[in-house]
Amino acid sequence: MKRNTLRPFPAVTLVMGESGGTRRINSVHQVSELLLQHWPVENGEEYVAAVRVCLEAMLGAVPPEAVREALIRAAREAGISVMQ
Repeated sequence: MKRNTLRPFPAVTLVMGESGGTRRINSVHQVSELLLQHWPVENGEEYVAAVRVCLEAMLGAVPPEAVREALIRAAREAGISVMQ
């Protein structure tokens, strides 16, 4: 089994919460941590898809860029602003 959660991709900056705090994300590991520990909504279709894509990337089945795109879709679903 191939596990590589540190694989980088072009950074995405998310504006989290009403305070406007930002988070710069550029690896599969950072996305998985954000989704599982700090995500405001855990029941959206795009959220579930992003978690699934993270797992697939950790196993080496999809490239890190797929995780980046899934994160962007999940953020839009959750009403989180995305700065690219």
